[in-house]
Amino acid sequence: MQPPSEANGPGLISDEEVQRARLDKVTPHNAPITLADYDPDWPVLFAREAARIRAALGARAVQVEHVGSTSVPGLAAKPIIDILLAVPDSSDEPAYVPALEAAGYVLRIREPDWFEHRLFKGPDTDINLHVFTVGAAETDRMLLFRDRLRTNDADRDAYLQVKRDLATRTWRHVQHYADAKTAIVEQIIARATRPYPPATQR
Repeated sequence: MQPPSEANGPGLISDEEVQRARLDKVTPHNAPITLADYDPDWPVLFAREAARIRAALGARAVQVEHVGSTSVPGLAAKPIIDILLAVPDSSDEPAYVPALEAAGYVLRIREPDWFEHRLFKGPDTDINLHVFTVGAAETDRMLLFRDRLRTNDADRDAYLQVKRDLATRTWRHVQHYADAKTAIVEQIIARATRPYPPATQR
């Protein structure tokens, strides 16, 4: 979901802002966040969903990637499989929404002001299917963050510590918890994009 506005600060978007992008009625969470230890079945669940999405969309599914914490071996996560789907134009809903709905997916979020993001829930597995246009900057960020956590133990451990600390708090909306992780996410992305220092001159 779109990051919180500067006026409200991280994790403090209003009920109205949470509801604005949602197509269903939002019910406040008002509880801590439950994190599950890494489950080796998560990649299996992703592979099954990816196959179903590709079968539904064919060539319109330009890119299907496992993202989020469940895509990082060894990382605890909310047991929800995050999937990135890149289509030719995510604003062109008639080109892909009916096919996904016919396969059992349900459109829950529409954010035209944030990279034309759409989010679907799955027919039988708890997933977040994020749809963007091919080449959207946010897709690059999601993949960069995932790959950094997969290959850098220190950043993965730092992210996990923040997640565990935040998860113990009571959150009115799960989105507030997600937004509260913005600072550590930005720090990790910055490290991932930092150029290597030049080799020492001999």
